Amino acid sequence: MEADAWSMVQKNGNQFTVNGQPFYVNGFNTYWLMVFAVDASTRGKVTEVFQQASSVGLSVCRTWAFNDGQWRALQKSPSVYDEDVFKALDFVVSEAKKYKIRLILSFVNNWEAYGGKSQYVKWGKAAGLNLTSDDDFFSHPTIKSYYKSHVNTVLNRMNTVTNITYKDDPTIFSWELMNEPRCESDPSGDKLQNWIEEMAVYVKSIDPKHLVEIGLEGFYGPSTPNKLQNNPNTYAQQVGTDFIRNHQVLGVDFASVHIYPDSWISQPTAEAQVAFTKSWIQSHIDDAENFLGMPVVFSEFGVSTKDPNYTITFRNTLISTVYNTVLNSTKRGGGGGGTLLWQLFPEGTDYMDDGYAVVLSKSPSTSNIISIQSNRLNTFNSLCSWNCRWGCKKKHLMHNSLYHDEL
Repeated sequence: MEADAWSMVQKNGNQFTVNGQPFYVNGFNTYWLMVFAVDASTRGKVTEVFQQASSVGLSVCRTWAFNDGQWRALQKSPSVYDEDVFKALDFVVSEAKKYKIRLILSFVNNWEAYGGKSQYVKWGKAAGLNLTSDDDFFSHPTIKSYYKSHVNTVLNRMNTVTNITYKDDPTIFSWELMNEPRCESDPSGDKLQNWIEEMAVYVKSIDPKHLVEIGLEGFYGPSTPNKLQNNPNTYAQQVGTDFIRNHQVLGVDFASVHIYPDSWISQPTAEAQVAFTKSWIQSHIDDAENFLGMPVVFSEFGVSTKDPNYTITFRNTLISTVYNTVLNSTKRGGGGGGTLLWQLFPEGTDYMDDGYAVVLSKSPSTSNIISIQSNRLNTFNSLCSWNCRWGCKKKHLMHNSLYHDEL
């Protein structure tokens, strides 16, 4: 790969760019790549995921750069690392580059899987700190120092495969502060807001080159009472997050939103799920363009086989709804920066499936929908420079190549 073709992803207004060209994203999640790369017997699955994702044009993968205090932990205790697991993460980054896939790397989990904030609090208690809630993760100085130390270690890690420091590696699309942060002990949102303000600036102080996002699910909070009606349920406004306010923080480059109508809305009929998905996406694209001036990535969405409505047709309908709603923004050079399917699996990893796994080889119809979306976005990304804003002679060519598959 030519060195100049693999440069950092940047942000220009409400668009991502690479080398001055727009970069709209069709991507995916596979959270367990690092853990699978530790063991020679499962490492090949990492390569398979990237190979298969690349074959349908997926360009970004979101995955965990954490595993705290668990089996195959990256961080065994605060600032104590398992070098074999770190080398596994090095392999994931190097393998992604081989397949021209960029990575969104998340630093910690809100949930207990892979350790999460509760593991940090356990470490704090073991060190004699007086902690009463897992949400002390966001406010206690010592726990915050544990988190910063982890961030610093990852950013300054020299990849043992590529010899490139993580903070200098264009393979990394962005850093994510936390997977789905919530702070239910403070519904006002102040505690989480303060943490985001501190940590976004901290990441940028070490690595000003890469983009940073928070990892939020997209729930509206107290700062925008007029938008609470857009939330999937009333509980969503009580979890300490605040979509607009959180994303107005210095150092945060783009917004993230998750989409799980099957578990979020009260009467999840197929029609209601599709209707919610459309309005949820459109609401956040409007906010990204009108209030935030940044791209928004719909960084988790999917349909579970455990959903009573589940059929392959329904899954395809929901995925198409997400793609087409975001594409309406892309067509006008808008802030709908992209989508990341939850989640892509290779064959033979069913035991890791939470119900949402998409195995491309077993789902040719889904694979085809993904591939068509990749082709559409690649058309935008390759035919226009940012300054053009689609208002050029190439517009007719784009229109034809985008819509021939729908005719």
